[in-house]
Amino acid sequence: MIHHHIPFLNGNIHCVTKGKGRCIVLLHGFLGSWEIWDYFINVLSKSFKVIAIDLPGHGKSDCFGYAHSMELMADAVHAVLKYFRVKKTVMVGHSMGGYVALAFAKKYPEYITGLCLFHSTAYPDSEEKKKDRNRAIKIVKINPKLFIRPMIKNLFAKNNLKYIQNEVKKATQIALQTPPQGIVAALIGMRDRPSSINLIKDAHFPMMIIIGKKDNVLPYDTLLQQCHVISNKTCLILEYDGHFGMLENPKATSYAIRKFAGKCFTAQ
Repeated sequence: MIHHHIPFLNGNIHCVTKGKGRCIVLLHGFLGSWEIWDYFINVLSKSFKVIAIDLPGHGKSDCFGYAHSMELMADAVHAVLKYFRVKKTVMVGHSMGGYVALAFAKKYPEYITGLCLFHSTAYPDSEEKKKDRNRAIKIVKINPKLFIRPMIKNLFAKNNLKYIQNEVKKATQIALQTPPQGIVAALIGMRDRPSSINLIKDAHFPMMIIIGKKDNVLPYDTLLQQCHVISNKTCLILEYDGHFGMLENPKATSYAIRKFAGKCFTAQ
C-alpha cells in the first residue's frame, strides 16, 4: 500500500493506492478516512488498482474553508484521478462518499464506468434532517466528542454491537481524529447538497445500491424506493446490518463490489 499527497487548491489530498489494472475508487463516509476500507483494499487490489481517498477535512487531507460542498469534494477526487491519469473508474461511495460520487458523476460523467451507493442516497436532506445538521454543528463547536461517540455507535445495527466491538472502536478512533473544522465543513456540505434523483434515473452507467435493513440513519423503505427508480442496477440488501456494512459484513459486501466492478468493466 502506497501513500500519496496530491496537490489540490491551497493544500493536499491524501490517498492510498494498491494493486494494478482497472481502477476502483473508494470514498469513505462522514467522519471516516481511507482506513475504513482496509479490508476492501486488500481484497479488491488482487483484481484492480484501488485508490482510497481521504476526502477534504478528513483523515490526512487538508481543510479548504468553512464549508466543503459535495462539488468541492468531487473536484478533489478529480484532482486525484488526473494525478494518476485514470480515465475510467468504478466509484464506490459510503454514505457522504456516495453524495460525493453523485456530485462527481454530474461534473465528470466521462470517468464513470459504474457507481455504487453504499448506504447512501440521491435524495437531499429533508427539512428535519437539515435541522439535525444545524444542531450537530452547534454541538461540534462546543465539544466534538459529545457528538462523535454516540453518532458512531448509532451507525451500527444494535444487535451487532456486542459481536464487533473492535470494529466499533476502530470507527470511533478514526472519527475522533477528524478536526472540528472538517466536521463542520462536511455537515454544511451535506445539509446544502441538491437532489441527485434525476441523475440516477437517467444514468448511462450501471449502479449498485447496498442497503442495511437495520440502518438507523437511512430508512430501509426510502432506499428501496430509490432502488426502483434506477434501470440498470444491482441491489444488495444486508438483512442484519446497519450503516456500516464494510465493517459489519465485510466479506459479503467486498465480494459483491468486486463482482459488480468486474461486470462494469467487462461491459465497456
